[in-house]
Amino acid sequence: MKATGIVYLVGAGPGDAGLMTLRGAELLSRADVVVYDALVNPDLLRLAPKSAEVIYGGKRSKDHAIPQVDLNQLLVSKAREGKCVVRLKGGDPYIFGRGGEEAEELAAAQIPFEVVPGISSVVAAPNYAGIPLTHRALCSSYTVITGHEDPSKEESSIDWAQVAKAPGTKVILMGTERIRKIAEALVAHGMTEKTPVAMVRWGTTGRQQSIEGTLATIGDVAEQNQFAPPSVTIIGDVVNLRGKLNWFERRPLFGRRIVVTRTREQASQLARRLWDLGAEVLEIPTIKIVPPENKMDLKDALLSLHEYDWVVFTSPNGVTSFFDYFFKAFDDMRDIGGVRIAAVGPATAEKLKELHLKVDLMPDEYVAGKIAKAFESYQSIENLRILLMRAEVANRELPKALEKLGAIVDDVACYQTVPETEDVNGAAAKLLETGADWITFTSSSTVEHFHARFDLPKLVGKFPRLKLASIGPETSKAIKGLKLAPALEARTHTVGGLVEAISGFDRETDHELNRR
Repeated sequence: MKATGIVYLVGAGPGDAGLMTLRGAELLSRADVVVYDALVNPDLLRLAPKSAEVIYGGKRSKDHAIPQVDLNQLLVSKAREGKCVVRLKGGDPYIFGRGGEEAEELAAAQIPFEVVPGISSVVAAPNYAGIPLTHRALCSSYTVITGHEDPSKEESSIDWAQVAKAPGTKVILMGTERIRKIAEALVAHGMTEKTPVAMVRWGTTGRQQSIEGTLATIGDVAEQNQFAPPSVTIIGDVVNLRGKLNWFERRPLFGRRIVVTRTREQASQLARRLWDLGAEVLEIPTIKIVPPENKMDLKDALLSLHEYDWVVFTSPNGVTSFFDYFFKAFDDMRDIGGVRIAAVGPATAEKLKELHLKVDLMPDEYVAGKIAKAFESYQSIENLRILLMRAEVANRELPKALEKLGAIVDDVACYQTVPETEDVNGAAAKLLETGADWITFTSSSTVEHFHARFDLPKLVGKFPRLKLASIGPETSKAIKGLKLAPALEARTHTVGGLVEAISGFDRETDHELNRR
């Protein structure tokens, strides 16, 4: 008989994936089954093992993918199969999330469970909108109210007269569509019409939107802005601090939606930098790295490393792939022999430095002529043997340029790029539905595979505001090959250079609009 599993009711936080607790992330990493809600950031699902069964549980107002009764039974049945089940809930499981009901069901079925608290939007959304819920000079308490009670209840259990009289800040969850009536109820029970009100939707995410008014005006302001759920409403004098404390919405890329097309393994570095500047990031990897079809040339090169004068790496992927094979063949880094190492670009060089390898030559740009010129300035390479480690399908200009200088070049594939078609986090569907401000490309292969999947010219035509950002000349060449033009090309052909170029472009655009 199979042992009973366990269910973890885990708070996924308010939206920013970085606000997930360490305990929650650790449990996700060993889950057999993940059942998640609509307000959970789908990027968190990448923390689960690839073998995990991932089930969408819905849970939005008027939109339940799985009725609550059935969902409760699903948790019980999966646990009885001996599975480790993570029930991933937006915010905190026990704050207006029906986590208490699910825990009761598990307890009744004698299923072991644990509750992992999460950061609630109650505090997180106001924080990211520049509103402290308490302030020594203004208030020392806050009250949290649901604006969306059980529809089957005949009468409201909320005593609005008592809420109006309570001192301190009022925080209302799920009251977006009722805000006018709520405001009228509070005024009717004694609160002044001039009381400041702020509403924050999609708090802590790149989609965050905030509006302000008073109890007298907030209904009209919400209607004029077509303000829709999910949102948090903050009522009280602390709202007036927003002008000074609004740190999140003042980030340079706030309000921009930017697509990252790098491989899943590489995307996080670029995505994190863009997020730190306030952007909403859609990770849509269009390529993945797999072994080359022809491994014999790679095997021969590894066995003949001592015969080469130089090994040239043109990308971080090449470094990672080469040394994966190297350490399967050799136990000691010294077996690389006395070869000199050339790395094209700072990112490639940094990857080699992580292995404590000295880079002897580093051309900044992946342009055949400039790489050849860098070698020529360093030394004569006539009759020197050069091992070029790169992708299986690559431009022949570089080996030809080196051979023109007299080098004997072995162009060996240590990896290949193939299309990535999964849409794990729903980002691809979101792009096709509502577009973006930028698509970032970090190699010619990301351009080619993105185009094969989405038809890039058609996408640009559908969303006129969409701009293309290129990391360097080879990438720009691939974009131009589709009869499109990148809005910018990074001066420094690195992730950092690309981020700086986008940020600088948007700053200049904003200044131009302000001048007009």
